Amino acid sequence: MNSKEIEEQLDQFLLKVQKPGRYVGGEFNSVHKNPDTIKTRIALAFPDIYDLGVPNLGLSIFYDQLNQMDNVWAERTYLPWEDMEMEMRNRNIPLYTLESKTPLDKMDIIGITIPYESLYTNVLNLLDLAQIPIFSKDRSEGYPLIIAGGHSTFNPEPMSAFIDVFVIGEGEEVITDIIRIYQLWKSLSKPKFELLHEISQLEGVYIPAFYEPEYHADGTLARLNPLYPDVKQKIRKRIVPILPPPPKHFVVPLIDVVQNRVAIEIMRGCTRGCRFCQAGFVTRPVRERPLEQIIESIETSVNETGHEEIALLSLSSSDYTQIQSLVSKLHDIYNKRKLNISLPSLRIDTVSVDILEQLRGSRFSGFTLAPEAASEKIKHTINKHISEDQLLETVDMIFSHGWQTIKLYFMIGLPEETLDDVQAIADLCIKVIKIGRKHIGKRSQLNLGISTFVPKPHTPFQWAKADDPEKILEKQKLLKDALSTPGIKITWSQSDITMFESWSSRGDRRQSSVIYRAWQLGAKFDAWQDHFHKEAWIQAFEENHLDPNFYIHRERSENEVFPWDHIDTGVSKKILRKEYELSLKGELREDCRNGCYGCGINQSFAAIRAESPDAKWFCPSIATRHSED
Repeated sequence: MNSKEIEEQLDQFLLKVQKPGRYVGGEFNSVHKNPDTIKTRIALAFPDIYDLGVPNLGLSIFYDQLNQMDNVWAERTYLPWEDMEMEMRNRNIPLYTLESKTPLDKMDIIGITIPYESLYTNVLNLLDLAQIPIFSKDRSEGYPLIIAGGHSTFNPEPMSAFIDVFVIGEGEEVITDIIRIYQLWKSLSKPKFELLHEISQLEGVYIPAFYEPEYHADGTLARLNPLYPDVKQKIRKRIVPILPPPPKHFVVPLIDVVQNRVAIEIMRGCTRGCRFCQAGFVTRPVRERPLEQIIESIETSVNETGHEEIALLSLSSSDYTQIQSLVSKLHDIYNKRKLNISLPSLRIDTVSVDILEQLRGSRFSGFTLAPEAASEKIKHTINKHISEDQLLETVDMIFSHGWQTIKLYFMIGLPEETLDDVQAIADLCIKVIKIGRKHIGKRSQLNLGISTFVPKPHTPFQWAKADDPEKILEKQKLLKDALSTPGIKITWSQSDITMFESWSSRGDRRQSSVIYRAWQLGAKFDAWQDHFHKEAWIQAFEENHLDPNFYIHRERSENEVFPWDHIDTGVSKKILRKEYELSLKGELREDCRNGCYGCGINQSFAAIRAESPDAKWFCPSIATRHSED
């Protein structure tokens, strides 16, 4: 089916499905080119619905970057909702790009972003709807090259059977390298193996077909063996030493999406060292964007989109060294327009009166803070330095400046946690809402997000096990009973979904068969709690003679080889192990902006930093050496 036939089919039924604006394209700022002048066509795919995919910053970055290349056309595609999927399957309509209605199997490259593990079955559904073979071994030269990246791919093994090329780390530079190799390969009409082999030589690229796992009798991984002599044993993540300018031309959606805003990444990386936080370890080193570049991008984006919210994004927005100046300038520029300036990741110890005063003129509706834990014991376990007094002082400052809503994020199920530690969360929340009532009475609102700990790869807790579902339910009940008071609202994830996230993030290559079978049994949209199909997953494990508890309820030995050990984030496994041992002792580690403890980043990227003297890294001198290295 070609583009014209797809459009004709859409005209016949599109008004019958929910939100037809998801499927028509033509949005303001979407890019349209003449395909006759294009050398390489790329479909950027987000494996969930339009409403969630359009605001995705990673996709926006690549869409803006690639479409600045004269001989490349990057288009977008998202997964249709169930009603649209049914119509497409009944009418044999393949998944298509929004810009030109081109079937995905006619594209050169499909780039899929997989930010979290609950999108795995959606990726399979996306390929199937595109009428592209799901397994990479079944795709010949005539099919698009399937590339995947995103945070979940720091353990690429569970999805290894389906993806041709994994981009490990930051993709702004490597994607242009891949396109260059692809264009040359296509002009020479060589076998697909030659394409994959050339791409495998790039920094930050993993080709799973070029490796073979070997297991011990107990089911643990012995080693991952390269199949060719010039294939790397370790895949070091790719970084960009100086962050490129952020996108200025955001696509304006045709329907209301989850976040209608201009999102600007002001900083990448984090130095705090929270031991549960994968993002904090895998995105090091910290690099900041220049203030003037951020202001320029915001001005262009706001004027081009009409959005009324500006989101300043990073893992810790208030750690940006020029945050006060940035907020002040934005206040001066946009105060009269009453734009909402959003700082979604403020640190408790860096919220200042000056920032509050600047934000008060905007439509800033509430503050989000993440204490994560309440008891001193658990705070020391996870390396959180914030005292209860600091949190309560910050809360008092926020409520006293007129804000009515505070959102706090906590985590349960952490190593060494008891019911007393969970009770401490409830006690602290009662103190917070009392402060709100003191200042603004019953208008004060405390929204609690209670997540459950998942021992993620590339963190100090990768040796730990997940909490038992029965204990999670008991802790959730404790909080529900203790905090059933006016002004407090609680949301949390289901324990089953937490277990799913644990086995998915910690899986080895054998889980590809589990994912495939679960998808066959109807699993998709696993991130949606009302769609999570636990029975399908359990059946898939059983049919493949694997036990999910092997991946989630087993503490790892110190020397165990992990399925993700061939992925080098720059932070050494030795240091992660030391951090785990410190957590068991309840010892804190200082923010490494205040002193390097030799995590390995300096050594891993010394050459890159030396070649980029203008790069502003918040990492001590490259010449620093430590006995821990």
